[in-house]
Amino acid sequence: MTVLVWLRQDLRLSDNPALAAAHGPVVLAFVLDGTGPWRPGAASRWWLHQSLAALTADVNARGGRVVLARGDALTEIPRLATTVGAQAVHWNRRWEPGEPEREAEMLRRLGEQGCQGRAFAADLLFEPGTVRTKTGGAFQVFTPFWRAALAAPPPARPLPAPQGFELPPSVPDSLPLDALELMPAKPWWRTMAETWQPGEAGAAKRLTNFLDTGLSTYETRRDRPDCNGTSCLSPHLAFGEISPRQIWHAVQTRPPSAGADCFLKELGWREFSHTLVAAFPKLQEQPLHPAFTAFPWSENRTAFNAWKQGCTGYPIVDAGMRQLWATGWMHNRVRMIVGSFLVKDLLVPWQWGERWFWDTLIDANVAANAASWQWVAGCGADAAPYFRVFNPVTQGEKFDPDGHYVRRWLPELAGLPDQYVHKPWAAPPLLRAGLKYPPPMVDHAAARQAALSAYDRIKGR
Repeated sequence: MTVLVWLRQDLRLSDNPALAAAHGPVVLAFVLDGTGPWRPGAASRWWLHQSLAALTADVNARGGRVVLARGDALTEIPRLATTVGAQAVHWNRRWEPGEPEREAEMLRRLGEQGCQGRAFAADLLFEPGTVRTKTGGAFQVFTPFWRAALAAPPPARPLPAPQGFELPPSVPDSLPLDALELMPAKPWWRTMAETWQPGEAGAAKRLTNFLDTGLSTYETRRDRPDCNGTSCLSPHLAFGEISPRQIWHAVQTRPPSAGADCFLKELGWREFSHTLVAAFPKLQEQPLHPAFTAFPWSENRTAFNAWKQGCTGYPIVDAGMRQLWATGWMHNRVRMIVGSFLVKDLLVPWQWGERWFWDTLIDANVAANAASWQWVAGCGADAAPYFRVFNPVTQGEKFDPDGHYVRRWLPELAGLPDQYVHKPWAAPPLLRAGLKYPPPMVDHAAARQAALSAYDRIKGR
């Protein structure tokens, strides 16, 4: 039976259930679908180009073909299935808002032309609906969710990659990769290219390196942006170059440790985010707590632009925003700090930050992005309370105690002694002379009080 495998966020050959279930002639297809409000941002498009190039090379080396197309997948996939002569189309399920409905429509359209559609579980350890509260609902607090998930049957073992492909008699022409127009016109991506290796091989290399050098110390080093304490697997997960099951079972091969437990718990946060967005499809746009619809946000574009450009006058915030622009990634602790600063020091709507991260992060993911911004804004599930306002100075001093992270991304502060690197305005005048760095755009203590006052206006609604 000839099968067309519809690729989306599963750009890998190993542990790809939709591909593994295809026995006989098979063609892989990727459609750059321009429909929907959450199309890939600029950084994600750069990564997608590299990832598709790597996948195509891997498939070609095994005698297979990846067909690239543009347009509405609901039209293009049935068309390609007809051209290939496919009796079935396989794909791996997605849970972002609107995706289950699109997949149901795909099943209907394929059925009309006498083609079988089959969907598989591939992107999560525990798909939404499989881990529920005792009353059958979706969890809204992480700890009981993860406890219930760990009590469930463990994830199945990863599936092997096919050694080779059998092609059908008819293989449709593919668009050249460049015709997808994913690469930016200006080469701002060069630093990203020096930092990352997109593709399945890069993901496997990143995982092995982390297991060998970072897993055992993950619990104590994961909050330190000044050292390599995290896995940096998030972009590979976002594009499906590695599966959560591969990570889960790879961790199980290492000696038990607090670092391993902590790392799997972070993988659990990704699972929790998808559970939330499946249960609350408006999560990217609307606060989970309705009272926050009346929050008195300040739609200050000038303040927002200063935050985006890393010119707030708070070094840990600015270092994070400049790291994001240069590499398409930001350390998770710093994401919380810059998020808190935007919504609580500047009172800028969290949706603005969510959109900026969507456009600039290479690991942009609808579920994780929405859930994380609502968490830091205090209006989502399992949220940090709104009255918890991160102090950017003390956060910097605690998690970047020697200023290595700040100095890397803010070279203009490299000459300041450690005691002033997170608060340059406090340095003696001689040290500040000629310093090309802006003063703080707000007084944190006053901004914190303004945020709490704003919260008091909606509390109890």
